[in-house]
Amino acid sequence: MSNTTHFGYKTVAEDDKVHKVAEVFHSVAAKYDVMNDVMSVGLHRLWKIFAIAQAAVRPGFKVLDIAGGTGDLAKVFARQAGPSGQVWLTDINESMLRVGRDRLLNKGLTTPISLCDAEHLPFPNNYFDRVSVAFGLRNMTHKDGALAEMLRVLKPGGKLLVLEFSKVWEPLRKPYDVYSFSVLPWMGQQIANDADSYRYLAESIRMHPDQETLKKMMQDVGFERVEYFNLTAGVAALHTGIKL
Repeated sequence: MSNTTHFGYKTVAEDDKVHKVAEVFHSVAAKYDVMNDVMSVGLHRLWKIFAIAQAAVRPGFKVLDIAGGTGDLAKVFARQAGPSGQVWLTDINESMLRVGRDRLLNKGLTTPISLCDAEHLPFPNNYFDRVSVAFGLRNMTHKDGALAEMLRVLKPGGKLLVLEFSKVWEPLRKPYDVYSFSVLPWMGQQIANDADSYRYLAESIRMHPDQETLKKMMQDVGFERVEYFNLTAGVAALHTGIKL
């Protein structure tokens, strides 16, 4: 029998989750950026600016952006790394990757892209100075395996940045639940004609490890100096860790 995992609040076979997550992002790819702006009232842009500042990418750096989707981080990293650097935009979802590729090309950026699974990265050991994953880790079936792969491809002294929705401050949880499970699917229907995908996204946030649990997961696979920064009362959090 297949091993099982969660897809939102449902229990599904691990193989099925991959296909179900793919369906979600094939469905929302065209409206992904618009929905992000509406869902977060534009805050996701500020969270990404903070993550970019913490990454501190310099000219010549090699950077891997995992689950990079529409290319928000890769676009900035490519400019910071410059012609002597190398920034890879990767995603497991072809629809999202096409959107990201087109956006980068429209900005005059010809960074390498790869359709790949974060749990089996097609890159050599000790290759990248920075690895980032923004709002993608919660969709991965084996998060510990993906984190171990991120550690493997980082150079000693390299830094991982994980930006993800997290556990919100306790007094805000009830209104946040109302927003997530009532307002968010309604907006998904109105803007992207897809309420179910946004209902899944809300559920996937609740099933994602909280701040302390994710910190320990990163430490368990070998990251050092792991810390996290709560953003907007914990609606999102940025975790960072170093490979020594």
